[in-house]
Amino acid sequence: MTSLDKPTATDHDSSEERPEAGEAEIGAAQDAKAVTEAALFEAFGGLRGMVETVLPGLLFVTIFTIKKDLHVSAIAALAVSLLLVAVRLIRRDTVKHAFSGVFGVAFGVVFAMMTGNAKDFYLPGMIYTLGLALAYIVTTLAGVPLIGLILGPIFKENLSWRTRNPGRKKAYAKASWAWGLILLAKCAILFPLYWWADTAQLGWVLVTLKIPPFLLAVYLTWVFLAKAPPPIDVFAEMEAQEKAEKERKAAAAAAAAAQREA
Repeated sequence: MTSLDKPTATDHDSSEERPEAGEAEIGAAQDAKAVTEAALFEAFGGLRGMVETVLPGLLFVTIFTIKKDLHVSAIAALAVSLLLVAVRLIRRDTVKHAFSGVFGVAFGVVFAMMTGNAKDFYLPGMIYTLGLALAYIVTTLAGVPLIGLILGPIFKENLSWRTRNPGRKKAYAKASWAWGLILLAKCAILFPLYWWADTAQLGWVLVTLKIPPFLLAVYLTWVFLAKAPPPIDVFAEMEAQEKAEKERKAAAAAAAAAQREA
């Protein structure tokens, strides 16, 4: 066997290391995707949060379609919102999504009662959606995309992505553009219907548009972030710095004690 036929140490090592390196990269990518999915689930409430968002409006439009009674429809929607909060409190779950639903329904109820127009039950939520769409776009243009401000603390990176992780900042910008444009498209459908359609028609379209645009925006956010560099865990960095500082002080104290004994 010639020297060319003999397997070298380098060839042997590379044949074993490459699969391991590939497996490590695949594992890291899977971990990043899992972390991203968990963060999005926490930030936007998951399946239960979607149910809490849709149910009050669905109940309102269903009752109003059948009975044409603003007061009964509004009270039922508010009651189910309060019930959802009560269930979360009893179970000691996070209540932020349920509370946001209560406030949204309460504003809609008050507004509709004041004007006497059942369509105004939906108007505060529509205005909020428009404002949120503009917030996503304006903050992205300003260099601080809103989705990064929302998800940064959940990923334990805070605002480190702004100056230390340009690839991640770019992903947050893309995701914020996606949210802003999707919500603007939703508003482009709803606001004309507010003027032209009756309460039942507007309500059913609004309920129909609750989940699909939301899921599309969440999916695009997941796609952008799954391909982005991993977040910088600033909390872990601070803990490491504190630990290093304690060790330095302990070493200094030990050295000083040794000198005194000498």
